[in-house]
Amino acid sequence: IVNTMSSGDTLSIIRVTSAPEVLTPFTGDRAALEAALQSAQPSRTSADWNAALTLAAAGAAGSADFSAVIISDGGLADAARLPAIPGRLQYIPVGRSDRNLAISGLATAALPGGPTQLFAQITNYGSADAEVIFDLRVDGELVSAERVAIPANDSLTRAQDLPDGFATVHAGLTLPSGSTDADLLADDNSAYTVSAGARTRRALVMTTGNRFLEQALRSLPDTQTLRGDTTRADATGVLPGTEIDLYIFDGWLPAQLPDGDMLILNPPADTDIFAVGPVSTDVLNPRVRRDDPRMAFIDFSTVNLLQFRTVTAGWAEALISVDGGPLLLAGEHEGRQIAILTFDLRDSDLPLQITWPLLLASLLDWFAPQSLIDAPDGLRVGDSIALRPGADADTVRITLPDGAQQTLDRAAVFADTAQPGLYRVEALADGAVMESTAFAVNLFDPDESRIRPANEITLGDTVVTQAAEAEIGQREFWPWLALLALLVLVIEWLLYHRRQRASVRFKPVARGEAR
Repeated sequence: IVNTMSSGDTLSIIRVTSAPEVLTPFTGDRAALEAALQSAQPSRTSADWNAALTLAAAGAAGSADFSAVIISDGGLADAARLPAIPGRLQYIPVGRSDRNLAISGLATAALPGGPTQLFAQITNYGSADAEVIFDLRVDGELVSAERVAIPANDSLTRAQDLPDGFATVHAGLTLPSGSTDADLLADDNSAYTVSAGARTRRALVMTTGNRFLEQALRSLPDTQTLRGDTTRADATGVLPGTEIDLYIFDGWLPAQLPDGDMLILNPPADTDIFAVGPVSTDVLNPRVRRDDPRMAFIDFSTVNLLQFRTVTAGWAEALISVDGGPLLLAGEHEGRQIAILTFDLRDSDLPLQITWPLLLASLLDWFAPQSLIDAPDGLRVGDSIALRPGADADTVRITLPDGAQQTLDRAAVFADTAQPGLYRVEALADGAVMESTAFAVNLFDPDESRIRPANEITLGDTVVTQAAEAEIGQREFWPWLALLALLVLVIEWLLYHRRQRASVRFKPVARGEAR
């Protein structure tokens, strides 16, 4: 296409990735266009055709003669929703075969009391049955390898128990030795996942006795409840060195509030961070703050309440209220997450309704220790992830699958996930590693793994068929015509001079005249 450009033509080349890249703006410089093509590298990210076609269509503005050429295997996802491009549109398909095997899914799950299981999905995107060797490596050690047959255009699921305490899993596909099958795309033959690494959180409960609270806490997974001693004013009574993630005070408060997250039920008196007023019986019109994610599944309309304490705290938001004031306050104060339920559970029928365990689980999820990253199921290539190091960290170091490292500010968004594989994230304070974790990045894109070339594509209401096998562009013939004209002139010149020499050589001689 570049070599057949006419004088006055301009061309722009767009590389279609998760974020379309303009390799060259509109230019007629063939050397610049060829250099851009030579330097372009393939991407493993999913193709954002919507953004790419919108970018291409912008080039048609103000152009009377605009054409676009799409070079692709036709895997444009939901092409009918893609924007149409004005002007002349041509499509050049790439590829000749559909034979490709891929790991299209990898995830872990565990039932309470059972081992963690790995679930893998293998897909044959080709039109012929195929056999492949599926292997699993846990923390770098090979744990299984089996030969599996996958029907054409079908998927197969495999499950595997994982050992306790595992960190990483790598699944791979290889063709058996001597196989006549083909697997033409290698990027989707590997997949990774990491252990969620969830730890049990410890909640210290200080109460004089509340069966509803204690039963609800025992029903929650990953929560260890420790019963404190309310006869001690310092809110301890646990073994020295025991790490407490959440303090729960029910109708009782210590002389000094601890430096940690707190859930306070029916507070009996003022503290230095909130004030407790008189008891109110104005409990009509319960309202839940629906725009708060902690209240997503909470329905308080059927809860009957006798009375509550009027509590004020300037740093907190009212998540549940009645006409007389707030029933649930929550917010952050001096680095602590604090929630206050302003009534005694025994003064309501809340513990008898499904709303109570849902409310408690939602609050405990909010109290859960914040992790450095949040990617339980991994990412797809091209996705971004938020980094949330602790307050003591000053920088975050990320090690990419190829070993390259990047250092970012303590709170940032990391988007350089173009490589499938395992990424290591470390929170640093003065160069020392404070926290370390990992996340996985996989292809998992059927539009990329389905490599069968399409004969036509649809953009909006426009069906674009395969272009004829010819060079796309315009070729100028005037240089050849000029060369032909020059050749004719040369031939005429040669013939003319040949006749001139012949006439001199054979000039007639008069009789009697000496030769």
